[in-house]
Formats: sequence, C-alpha cells, structure tokens
Amino acid sequence: MDAPPIRDAAVVFHSGTILAVGSAQHLRQKYPHAIREDLGNVVLLPGLVNAHVHLELSDCRCGKPPAGGFAAWLLQLVQRNSQPGSQIESTVTQAVRIGVEQCLRFGITSVGDITRQASITRPLLRDGRLRVTSYGEIQAMAQRRNLFTERLAVAADATFASDWLRIGISPHAPYTVEPFGFAACRTAGMENHFPLATHLAEAVEEAEFLSHHTGPFRELWKAIGQWDERVPTFTGGPIRFAQSVGWLELPALLAHVNYCDDEEMSILAAGRAGVVYCPRTHRYFGHPPHRWRDMLARGVNVALGTDSCASSPDLNLVDDARLIHEIAPDFPVESIWEMVTIRGAKAIDGEQSIGSIAPGKCADFVGFGVESETPLREILESGKTPLRTWIAGQAVEHQP
Repeated sequence: MDAPPIRDAAVVFHSGTILAVGSAQHLRQKYPHAIREDLGNVVLLPGLVNAHVHLELSDCRCGKPPAGGFAAWLLQLVQRNSQPGSQIESTVTQAVRIGVEQCLRFGITSVGDITRQASITRPLLRDGRLRVTSYGEIQAMAQRRNLFTERLAVAADATFASDWLRIGISPHAPYTVEPFGFAACRTAGMENHFPLATHLAEAVEEAEFLSHHTGPFRELWKAIGQWDERVPTFTGGPIRFAQSVGWLELPALLAHVNYCDDEEMSILAAGRAGVVYCPRTHRYFGHPPHRWRDMLARGVNVALGTDSCASSPDLNLVDDARLIHEIAPDFPVESIWEMVTIRGAKAIDGEQSIGSIAPGKCADFVGFGVESETPLREILESGKTPLRTWIAGQAVEHQP
C-alpha cells in the first residue's frame, strides 16, 4: 500500500471525503462529536479499483475457449453485438446491472469500463452506485473506416458525465483501428482531458497481422466481410505501433500486454503508459507467463483487472490478486494489494481522489474480517469476501 498499515486505527470522513486517518485514540480526542462505529476485527482497505472491465459483457459465461482461439472468441463477441437495436439494449442493460452488483459485492468501488455501447451504458451509470471511468470503444478499420468520426463522437460524448461517471476514449486495438484513428483519439483525449485506453499486445498474432495482414485476424475480417487493401501495414509489433502513434508518451492505459520482449520492455519503461494485467483471462487463453514483475521493476505502472465474464468466471478482483500470489508467492503481498488499489487508480487517471485512504480522498473503503497478524496475506490465502463496502462514506446495500 502507499502507506503502512495502522493497528487500532480510525478514519474520519464527512460528506464523502476523508478528513483524517490515524490512531483511534487520537482521533476520538480530536473529533469528540463524530459518530463512532467500531468495526471490530476488520482490516479496512481502500475501495478496490478494477482497472479493466467490460461491464456490458457481465451476462456472459466464459466456458471453454473456442477451438479457433482468440480470434474465434472475438468473432463470438462481434456476433453478440450484431443483435437488433431493442434486443442489444435489453441485453446490455441487464449485463451492466449484473456487473455493477458483482463489483460492489466483491469490494470494487471504481472501475475502468470499456464500452462499445456507450449510449446505453452511460445513462445507466451516470447516477452511481459505482465510480466509473467509461472508455467509449471504437472499432473502425478497412471498409468500416468511414464510421470512425461518428464512433469517436459517441465515445467522446460527455452528456452523461457526472460525479460518478468520467468519460474516456478507447480505440479498441491495432487490428481494428488504423493509425489515423489512434492519432485522432490521442488528440481528442488531450484536448478534452479524457483518459485513454486500448487493448495492446493481447494476442501473439497481432504482430503478424500488422506487418503482413495475414493470420487469424485477417480471417476474422474475412468472416466479417469488411476488409479492404487500403489498411496500412506496420513492421515492428504492437508496442512499437503504439509508440509510433504517440500513445506511449501519455499516461494511457494499455490492457493486457501479454507479449513483450526485452527491447519492447525498454520502450515501455521509457514512456508514461501503464499496463493492466488480467491474470485469470490471461490463464483462460493459455498465454505464456506475463512479464508483470519485470514491468514493475522497470518502473512501469502495472494494475490488475478482471476483463469480462466472457473470459473470466466473474468480476472478483481479489481472485485475480490471489492468482498473482499463487504465481509468485515470494512477491510482497503489500505490493499485490497496491495493484488493485493505488496502481489501479493511477491506471485510470484517478489517483488524486481514489486508491488510498488519505485525507482529501474519497471515503471509499472495503472491510474484510480477519483473524491473523498478517491480514493482507490471510485474505489472499483464503476465500474471504468483503464484510462491507463503502462508497462516498455510505455503506453499500447489495441488490439481488
């Protein structure tokens, strides 16, 4: 965590903002008229930050990966998004409600949500109960490039921005958005102070598609029937692609980065972009070991995300942290918790208000019942779920 744990601690907050943190005895004296609540044997953590999620896919069941691999899995999502207007609205509305409830149940108070259906999801999320950075996703390559301007306008539409909902922009990936699109999204983000996100180096086949327009992603475009030969090629792989369009100069969110060699690691380390690693989704697709430890050692901000229920059993971010602990039992547990709190907040450009328990920040907390002298390790090595979650100082009531 960005501050050491405090035993017998207290937090004082008012109107949703933290006023003071310290020993309970000292704060009782300093704030004698404050309403007191003794939580008992509980470790109080910052509200968890799920830096990469697709709430609108929360009704999916991941099952087994399709025989055709990642590209075939993507085609299933393309077909899902091709439902008629009234049907997709109903589907997405239900999925978002499921996703929000899962997040709150698992102690997540803030998310970086990728949304293809921003006109549906943002009205649902505008008034809370979850803090959302809503990255409007754009796919517009080949014969669909003429849709780019319209889709960027939808992604950047701030009509529903609120205290609960921040607007961001996300060109989906280098195999669905051309260089001009990434550059335009970068410009729109900078001009409007919107955070940026993209999927990058998620699959090994990305480099082949970028350089030769061959492989499973070309087959995906063939299945969609929207390919043309005006799409430019790029030699050097997706990380150098992101560098070439100016994305690594910004504190952009790079989801996944499952494939990164030593030279690419140096490129990432020289930039400002952060990585969101989704451990259970990574395992679902059978990727080789992720280099998250190397990234952290080189100064790259690495946060954790759940991705979607189309590739993960649920949105329990602590289970992704538990998988990290299983993979690297020698890695400090305090650093793992940073990846779901302050590092997650930094990934979605929210570290000034969320991600740690400190004066001036939002009164967002999650409490776990504990019994040992090493509570952070105890939670990771058990199946514990939160006892309570607070957002803006208000205890969250779970809805069925």
